[in-house]
Amino acid sequence: MPNYHRNRVLGGTYFFTVNLHDRKSSLLIDHIDELREAVRAVRRQHPFHIDGWVVLPEHMHTIWTLPPDDDGYSQRWQAIKKAFSKTIPKIESRSEVQIRRHERGLWQRRFWEHTIRDEADYAAHMDYLHYNPVKHGWAKSVKEWPFSSFHNLVKTGVYSLDWGG
Repeated sequence: MPNYHRNRVLGGTYFFTVNLHDRKSSLLIDHIDELREAVRAVRRQHPFHIDGWVVLPEHMHTIWTLPPDDDGYSQRWQAIKKAFSKTIPKIESRSEVQIRRHERGLWQRRFWEHTIRDEADYAAHMDYLHYNPVKHGWAKSVKEWPFSSFHNLVKTGVYSLDWGG
């Protein structure tokens, strides 16, 4: 069995990719309000700053900055996944392993994490996540995709409205 080693930095800034188990699903955008509420609920209990976020039908990318004395991003993801899953009707098929582990089968078990190293790395990952809907063919330009922090960052002057085509 693989032994996963996660980088942990107190107060670190991290880029994440989190996927649904069914990569053909549109569950995340079909239930965007439930996802947003799950995130809000977890942030009330375990605060973190959302630097950037994009939600696509079956996966999402985000950058978080944790409080200075905290490196507990795995617990936050577990809580978000659990809170969101509780709002979704139980219609998915599950494997024997998922049944044995009492898992819903909505999410891929793991997530991808990258510790942001410096300002250039931060900027590259912010650009990557905001451009992702265009990359995957969900939008012709970044501004067209509604499930993205891009729009708030345009309002604050970080991006221009025509950035990313």
